[in-house]
Amino acid sequence: MKPFAYHGYAPCMWTLRYQDGTLIADGAHLADLPAGWVHDDRVGHPRGPGHLYRDTVLAAKDAGVPLTDEARQWSHLAELQHLTERTPRDYQQEAVDAWVTGDMRGTVILPTGSGKTFVAELCIAAAARPTLVIAPTLDLVGQWHDQLLTSFGGPVGILGGGHHQVERLTVSTYDSFHIHMGRYGDRFGLLVFDEVHHLPAPAYMLAAECAMAPFRLGLTATYERPDDGHEDLEHSLGPVVYRKGITELAGHVLADYETVRLTVHLSEEEQLRYTELRSQFTSFVGRKRIPLGRPGGWQTFLRHAGRSKEGRAAFKAYRESRAIAHGTETKLDLLATLLTEEAGRRTLIFTDDNATAYRISREFLVPCISHHTDLKERRAILEAFGTGELPTIVTSRVLNEGVDLPAAEIGIVLSGSGTVREHVQRLGRILRPGKDKQAVLYEVVAANTAEERTSARRRRHDAYR
Repeated sequence: MKPFAYHGYAPCMWTLRYQDGTLIADGAHLADLPAGWVHDDRVGHPRGPGHLYRDTVLAAKDAGVPLTDEARQWSHLAELQHLTERTPRDYQQEAVDAWVTGDMRGTVILPTGSGKTFVAELCIAAAARPTLVIAPTLDLVGQWHDQLLTSFGGPVGILGGGHHQVERLTVSTYDSFHIHMGRYGDRFGLLVFDEVHHLPAPAYMLAAECAMAPFRLGLTATYERPDDGHEDLEHSLGPVVYRKGITELAGHVLADYETVRLTVHLSEEEQLRYTELRSQFTSFVGRKRIPLGRPGGWQTFLRHAGRSKEGRAAFKAYRESRAIAHGTETKLDLLATLLTEEAGRRTLIFTDDNATAYRISREFLVPCISHHTDLKERRAILEAFGTGELPTIVTSRVLNEGVDLPAAEIGIVLSGSGTVREHVQRLGRILRPGKDKQAVLYEVVAANTAEERTSARRRRHDAYR
């Protein structure tokens, strides 16, 4: 908030109103309001985004200006009781204390399986305000709904997936948050952003600006984004207030684990074809001087690729070379060996694409979950995995985050992106604690291909050192 300097204009009373994601300050002069307000000739008063509510109320208080607050449609929930009889671990209490000390704003970074949801429950209880929890998937929305119902009692509302029920405790998808926040931005005093690394998308950031909520909590295991979008989060909800890494919690809070990188070689025929295709792709990139290793490089390549027959051929060569590296027969042979060696242990097989996942499903007779999988079928597969009836699942990317799989012990990464986030998320799937549990993440890499560089990039995390 900018330094406040009240200029003494009359009338010296402000009235705040909320309208479609914005605030209107009746009776206030623009010079006396925090940065971000503008004069709206249509109404004859200053107008600002909803997120300026907190700074504006504080500005009026500091200046001793009487304020009539017609904007806020929530109240303190004195009767809100946290029903979970569970003592927080030291680091969980430290996270809550750090958030409260930081004016109930900021992000908590904790590994998958370390109890971020419980931290959020404690923060909700501390704030004692109507709360909207925003999650990226319908599966997560369902998990949050059930958990809040158990921890605080009902009712708990849902926005998304065909549901439109707003209660004092409500869970929403990010998409529904974007759609409805202009309408409901005056209803919640606390916003909880699960998997907050999704928030920097422009539409979601705009929705966050529409919300009046003065208290905000971000939760994630993987905060930093390759596009540096995480740098925008401090403006929207505050700084990182607490952080613990996988290596700090493994062995006592999380399961002990090891990561194993295994290298396979393409067949002679595959290698020749791969080299030919890769050369075609890299030659085009070089001639066009496309900076692939820099932010926006891939988008630049796609623009060039769409402008000529040569560019489209280069893109096709890129895709075919990736398919060879991702689906080489030697990877599938090694997969068969790993599944035999780890027989009886709950195993997740990760691929980068649906085609490879479907192929593994057919050849190894294991269920596949992709973004095409029906929700009921997906839940049935995950339940059977939890009981051990189906000990192995293959998936592309849909299980990277937001799914609670405490029984998972083995992860086998056959292909993936080069992002640290994806690799840490996949490791997190198998780190839920269990008695005498020793988790293993196998990473299978095709030698003499771009996968070697991809592997090096995604292993740039303390969890792999």
